[in-house]
Amino acid sequence: MHDKWRQITGDAEPLRINKRELLGGMGAAAALAMMPRISRAASETWDLIVVGGGSAGLPCAIFAAQQGARVLVVDRAHRLGGTLDRSLGQIAAAGTRLQAAQGIEDSPEAHFDDIMRISKGAVDTELMGVFVREAARTVDWLGEIGFSPMEGHPVMTGGHEPYLARRYLWSEHNGVAILKVLLKPFFEQVRGGSVEFLIRTDALELIQDSQGSVRGVMARGADGRKMDLLSRKVALTTGGCADPNKYEELHGVPLYGQLAYPYNLGGGLDMGVGAGGVLRGAEHFQTFFGMVLRDFNVPSTPAGVPVNTAPQSRLPWEMYVNSGGRRFVREDHPSVDAREHALLAQDEKRYWIIFDQAIMNAAPSLVRGWDQARMDFAFDKYHFFSRGDSLGELAHWAGIDADGLAASVKRYNASVASGSDADFGREHLPMPISRPPFHAIRMQGTQLLSFAGLTVSPQLEVLNESGAPIANLYAAGEVLGAGATTGFGIVNGMLLTPALVFGRMIGERVFA
Repeated sequence: MHDKWRQITGDAEPLRINKRELLGGMGAAAALAMMPRISRAASETWDLIVVGGGSAGLPCAIFAAQQGARVLVVDRAHRLGGTLDRSLGQIAAAGTRLQAAQGIEDSPEAHFDDIMRISKGAVDTELMGVFVREAARTVDWLGEIGFSPMEGHPVMTGGHEPYLARRYLWSEHNGVAILKVLLKPFFEQVRGGSVEFLIRTDALELIQDSQGSVRGVMARGADGRKMDLLSRKVALTTGGCADPNKYEELHGVPLYGQLAYPYNLGGGLDMGVGAGGVLRGAEHFQTFFGMVLRDFNVPSTPAGVPVNTAPQSRLPWEMYVNSGGRRFVREDHPSVDAREHALLAQDEKRYWIIFDQAIMNAAPSLVRGWDQARMDFAFDKYHFFSRGDSLGELAHWAGIDADGLAASVKRYNASVASGSDADFGREHLPMPISRPPFHAIRMQGTQLLSFAGLTVSPQLEVLNESGAPIANLYAAGEVLGAGATTGFGIVNGMLLTPALVFGRMIGERVFA
């Protein structure tokens, strides 16, 4: 697939773009040849400069060009698409044609109520009110330009708290399916001369006049030279922040795992704040329910160990403890939101899965796709797999409190014997933890989302400290912060869908 040519049709002669050049970055000669010369880009005054060519930036550029605007897209990466090539591509909307065709009753009001319930009311309610009314139109448009969801979709859930109606959907090709359909109308506008784009170009700061109105972007090109790119409007669609130092500064939590898109370095946040904007949402930081990391570095990379902690697919035979050796959660709680929030309160967002040899022999594999021989090998290979002939020895190697662990195992075993967990109400209590050697797997809660983001109006205008719009400056996508769209609970589809919807809104309305 990577070596094939993909044809993107235009009005006249077909335009052929090498997928390796646009998505893989294995060579940029053809892509660079399609772009305007940097000097030309700097010599014009554009109607709109879109900083970031991903989930929000592509629809923003498409719809602005369709309104007659001359658009320049600037992206620091080596290709367009942002995080769509690695995204699961999960979206959600109420009142879509797809729902109607399947007889699914839903409404924007019901979608809003579900968002408020799952987010614990912590989203930007005014912005979400706009979103739920606009979402179906954008999802329908994706269908019109070729997007096709998986059979049986929409569904109620797919990882986090379920909706009360079937409105959640994605393609078997995940985010690449959305990227593919967005690139076609985007390059139609490129062919028609309405859109130009610069890759490997880093937007550094916004240009403002004496009244504070935004007039363009100062950027550094692929050749290292700085240039002023002038425009009537600017849309920040740069994504979130994967820079470890900046991430911790924003959220007060280390970026333990390096999972996010490496080109999302928080530039849009810096530019927005530099122009007078205000950040919000960091207080809604959440952690995913843990993974095995490769080493002790912060951030580290995932070790590629697919530990299954989802009770829906594998009931836990093990117990979970924090650094003090104490249980902190009902291990078989059906709500991932409840488990994640329990982990959020633990020291360094970290826990250990504890089990013995009898459980290892009898239980379904804790790691997807691994047999017992592979599990046994992992205890010699990975830093965060530990075992010992006693609980004290296990605690020493794992780095947890020995007395706390011994007390917790004793109390847990008593619960198994009685068939009742008085501490957390766990229901699945198959075996005690009593036969050495004892095992522990360290799980690290981490996150790839930026919860801090720019404050915007319902019209996507970036607001200053007084709550007034900064003239000519708009924002959409993760630069708004996950806190604004998913609140204090991960809401299915409420990261990618708002990016698509709000990007479209900016392009469609700014020049209407």
